[in-house]
Amino acid sequence: MTLWPIEEVVPHAGEMILLDSIEAFEAECITCVRTIQPGGMFTDADGSLPSWVGVELMAQAIAAWAGCHARAEQRPVRLGFLLGTRHYACNVDAFPAGVRLRIGAERAFHDEQGMGVFHCCIEGPGIHAEARLNVYSPSDADAFFKQITEEIPHG
Repeated sequence: MTLWPIEEVVPHAGEMILLDSIEAFEAECITCVRTIQPGGMFTDADGSLPSWVGVELMAQAIAAWAGCHARAEQRPVRLGFLLGTRHYACNVDAFPAGVRLRIGAERAFHDEQGMGVFHCCIEGPGIHAEARLNVYSPSDADAFFKQITEEIPHG
């Protein structure tokens, strides 16, 4: 399948795009890469990236997967939301500067309303992280935001 530039398949912009590129894309899974660079978004003073950012790397891999499907079907890339994760486990406290990470996401479930579950992992030299992420991508983000706003108590 086609591998688009990451900027064309995720609904993020600028420094908020935490992935470098897509390495592989298939019907049910995607593999993205990120080389940790000092001075980037969320990096610590020593140039490392805290391992808790791994959940966002996984979420962006899922966004890239959905964006690749949208592009392949000539649909616009849609917003998606990370609803949560269970059992995020990582064997390191931080991803060191200079390390190349492979971030994988494989679809386990999705429905027509936009709900989905993905099994995700991050691999690098001496690094392993994994989690199951629950995500939601509404068909009409504007209507979704309007509904949410109307439900928030004003006072």
